[in-house]
Amino acid sequence: MGTHRRPKPPSRARIATLGVAAGAVSLIPTQSQAAPKPTVDEVRKQVEKLYEEATGPTEEYNGVLEKQKKLQREVDSAQDRLARKQQEFNELREQLGPLAAEQYRSGAIDSSVQLFLSSDPDDFLERAEVLGRTSARQAEALRAMQGKQRELAQERADATERLKALAETRTKAKEKKDAVQAKLTEARKLLNSLTAAQRASMQAAQERDDAAAGVSDSAASYNGPASGRAKTALDFAYAQLGKPYEWGSTGPNSYDCSGLVGASWRTAGVSLPRTVKEMYDAGRKVSKSDMQPGDIIYWYNDSQHNGMYVGNGKAIHAPRTGKNIEIVPVDSMPFFAASRP
Repeated sequence: MGTHRRPKPPSRARIATLGVAAGAVSLIPTQSQAAPKPTVDEVRKQVEKLYEEATGPTEEYNGVLEKQKKLQREVDSAQDRLARKQQEFNELREQLGPLAAEQYRSGAIDSSVQLFLSSDPDDFLERAEVLGRTSARQAEALRAMQGKQRELAQERADATERLKALAETRTKAKEKKDAVQAKLTEARKLLNSLTAAQRASMQAAQERDDAAAGVSDSAASYNGPASGRAKTALDFAYAQLGKPYEWGSTGPNSYDCSGLVGASWRTAGVSLPRTVKEMYDAGRKVSKSDMQPGDIIYWYNDSQHNGMYVGNGKAIHAPRTGKNIEIVPVDSMPFFAASRP
């Protein structure tokens, strides 16, 4: 029988080498290690970017919502017409009842049945009158019923198409709403990652920047050179200073940018379209150098953000989520165009 030799224990030098190697491995960073948290200033910039990115989908949502309201009115009208046509058809059918019963008693084939089986109903009615197989009264009633049937079919088709368009618009509105909510949710997550002290620091920094740029959301009354309808619109806009921005809102407790402009001019008896893009398309364009108080200012492009010129190089607008209606220098954002209602 062979002998079994017990393995030699590792030397102290070997143990030390293994220990160093293990320590070296432990110092290598792994993917599971958390990335460094963004600074307060980085969070602030990211949040502002997300809020700005939400303004485009907000205006798109406003436009789709207006289209949805218009389609809903058209659907309601189409359904009312359909109900009236159905009632008229039912009344004519009731009038034909006694005529059909009379033909049954006389042993003749019901002319209404022949009418509906005929490949050419108009030709059948003419021949029936000539042959005396149906009275003029029956022919007139059947023609009226045939006409109502055609109208009823057309109204049904029209109502069906409008209902389909309404359903598609509702789906699109939900997509736009979800796009806005996604941006706002991401911004909230970033803000919630900060401590209360960090959020207070970020707010203080925002207030310092606003003050340095001449931005103010403090209550004030308009005392500029505007007159007539423009002054009425600006008086209303100034009365909203300090109220919060809320996407999709047209007042009275909160507004988005086009909601504020539309509500202000509405008090002056001027009806404007709902969205920034529609206001831009409908307004008479004026140059920056020719702007007058009350003119509508468009920043960035023709569809993202707008406000109202108040004079002296300043404007009033509903800025973005997290801020209030405020007075800002016109050049605080990239100026795009101006129009006059």
